[in-house]
Amino acid sequence: MIKISKIFTQHPKSNGETYFEHMRCAAYYGFRMVISGLAAIVHSILPFIFETAASDCAKMVNKEVERRKLQSIDK
Repeated sequence: MIKISKIFTQHPKSNGETYFEHMRCAAYYGFRMVISGLAAIVHSILPFIFETAASDCAKMVNKEVERRKLQSIDK
């Protein structure tokens, strides 16, 4: 039987993070993606606004996640 605490810490630990470090980063990425999603909705109606906001955010999040992955391997 899996301990409840392990359910919450197994994934963060496999990425070299504590539960709260992982929560902070995941919440930050989620917030950024929600904001860029809203910008994409505005862009769908007004195509001259936020022309690259969603793709720029996706690139930034991907780059940051890859950097953090490499950083956790080095630990």
